Amino acid sequence: MTDQIHTGGCQCGAVRYRATGEIGFPHLCHCRMCQKAAGNYFMPLGGVKWEDFAFTRGEPAWFQSSETVRRGFCEKCGTPLFYDGSSDHISITLGSLDDPQNVKPQLQTNLARKVSWFGELDHLQHDAEMDMTPDQERAVAKSTRQHPDHDTDAWPPEEKP
Repeated sequence: MTDQIHTGGCQCGAVRYRATGEIGFPHLCHCRMCQKAAGNYFMPLGGVKWEDFAFTRGEPAWFQSSETVRRGFCEKCGTPLFYDGSSDHISITLGSLDDPQNVKPQLQTNLARKVSWFGELDHLQHDAEMDMTPDQERAVAKSTRQHPDHDTDAWPPEEKP
């Protein structure tokens, strides 16, 4: 096992977790169940052994999506966080990591359900006029209720009088 520490959590900060060691089998799952659970075209997942995983704030709600699989999510903000296939590991949604750049997917699964035009996404035009300006980003940052991408002692922060 390596000394890597991965932290992450939901958008509102009610559920936080820590995984120690390498996140294995980082992949994009295109199955219809993952598409529905993510509300997206695919779900990025990677696994860590239960013994190397801990909740550090709150606990997820669970939805039993099939006989053998339950999916963990934040009950407060709805962020999909986990896939538990009743084995010795838990799969983490890679986008919920504080630093998702650190875990690059290495393969894809369930390609029969992959949307037919998925490979064309990189070729979509970019409308730079729709990008936030630095002033807009600062204004959003001042009023955001999104948990920062690092562990905090408490969340949400206390309101200032």
